[in-house]
Amino acid sequence: MDFMRSIFIAATGLRAQSSRMRIISENIANANSTAQTPNADPYRRRIPTFNTSFDRELQATVVSMGNVRNDQSDFTVRNEPGHPAADGAGNVKYPNVNSLIETVDMREAQRSYEANLNVISATRRMIQRTIEILRA
Repeated sequence: MDFMRSIFIAATGLRAQSSRMRIISENIANANSTAQTPNADPYRRRIPTFNTSFDRELQATVVSMGNVRNDQSDFTVRNEPGHPAADGAGNVKYPNVNSLIETVDMREAQRSYEANLNVISATRRMIQRTIEILRA
């Protein structure tokens, strides 16, 4: 039972980090997008959050994806008078996405995902070895 419990707990971490990587990917994909019309806001960076809760069946604290918040920091403004989204002064708003921050966040999420995957792989190997010992 403890083997399966370990797998289930690690699986909640996999799901949470997978969702986190999806949101980070959306941020990176929209880093240079602009609004369709002048004075409209471009893509706003999204920030994933996590929730922890006690799972009575597993008798353990597990993690899940929480609400996704919008980053309220200022947009980047560039003067590009010929751009279709330029306002009367020729300024264009760009998303408040910093590709460097998103890349670091993605790497952190990948490492956490890999750690949970390693827990599942190690548990699976222990189960296989236990079965081999019982067969002998």
